[in-house]
Amino acid sequence: MRPCERIAESDQYSPRMREWRRITAETELRAIIGEPTSLVRAKLADRLNELTRQFIELSPFACVATARPDGGIDVSPRGDPPGFVRVLDDRTLLLPERPGNRLADTFTNLLRDPRIALLFLIPGVGDTFRVNGTAYVTDDSGLLADSAVGDRPPRLGIVVTVAEAYTQCPKALIRADLWNRERHIDRSALPTSGEILRRISVPDLDVARHDRERAARYAARQGLY
Repeated sequence: MRPCERIAESDQYSPRMREWRRITAETELRAIIGEPTSLVRAKLADRLNELTRQFIELSPFACVATARPDGGIDVSPRGDPPGFVRVLDDRTLLLPERPGNRLADTFTNLLRDPRIALLFLIPGVGDTFRVNGTAYVTDDSGLLADSAVGDRPPRLGIVVTVAEAYTQCPKALIRADLWNRERHIDRSALPTSGEILRRISVPDLDVARHDRERAARYAARQGLY
């Protein structure tokens, strides 16, 4: 039995066993962490330039955050070959959509609230790149054609208007030692998709078959584009 399974089966564990002390005012927060330096404030820009756009053009992976109508927040991963997020101009990006689980959280959120935030990562690089702005969903075939993989253009995309763009220092990735292959975790140390699905909502799921068929589809690259 994996450690995570033991935790999940414990009736004693609850993240709401007690109420922790809250910081509710920025004055309290600043008393602890201080103010950002003038140099840090100076890196905030309202557009890309020939230097910062390279962080997007070389990135194969981005996290995308949007706001739900009920006040919640969603964060979704997006990945493709480097440059999959296209820089249309210094204030505009295009994020192509690839086949997913069809929950369409990001899309349905943007239909009601245009705010969006993106965090770009480049393997082996400590600095990340952040973009905040607004966005809308498009099915413009002419625009999306250049984001095709093979003969399969995306059916949808997200057009992002940049409001803030800036690099994030590498401290978090240094502390995480994220790109150190010696620290990578073997996938078998974690519960599989089938095990999680059976625990949550499908008690009679054939886990072995589910995981086997899922792995076969990915190995054959089915449904990726």
